[in-house]
Amino acid sequence: MDLKARIREIPDFPQPGVSFKDITTLLKDGEALKYVIEQMAEPFRESGPDLICGVESRGFLLGAPLAYELGVGFVLIRKPGKLPAAKERVEYTLEYGRDALEIHQDAIGPGQRVLLVDDLLATGGTIAAAAQLVEKLGGRILGFSFLVELTYLNGRDKIKGHDIWSLVKY
Repeated sequence: MDLKARIREIPDFPQPGVSFKDITTLLKDGEALKYVIEQMAEPFRESGPDLICGVESRGFLLGAPLAYELGVGFVLIRKPGKLPAAKERVEYTLEYGRDALEIHQDAIGPGQRVLLVDDLLATGGTIAAAAQLVEKLGGRILGFSFLVELTYLNGRDKIKGHDIWSLVKY
């Protein structure tokens, strides 16, 4: 299936020189969405994660159906102030400032094998922070799964040493 044909590119968004990869056009195509979830699951079927962690917000859109497909639980990794119970927090640097991610303290048990999921791997800062949260709770990172990877931004460098799966590469 030609997934690139189903991903709309928006030039100069959110700023001049950026070519935004809009996955909403793929998500509304039921056949394509089913295919994406099946393909994202395939490399991890045998290794069998205990949990899927999705990073806010588009990581939720792919991570929850991926967890369903693999028959495991789903854990939210959110922006600050969104989780109601006791939580862990990691701050990280972006190209344009700082941000943070949070996870419930009881979301992952020691030794649980976790697959981290997001829609896009760009510079790797956000997913590396998510990985820190998983490890802070004693989870073991089984791998990373992305719908899209912008290879020219070298995001893999921040999460090397793990299995990294990207379905569409630019």
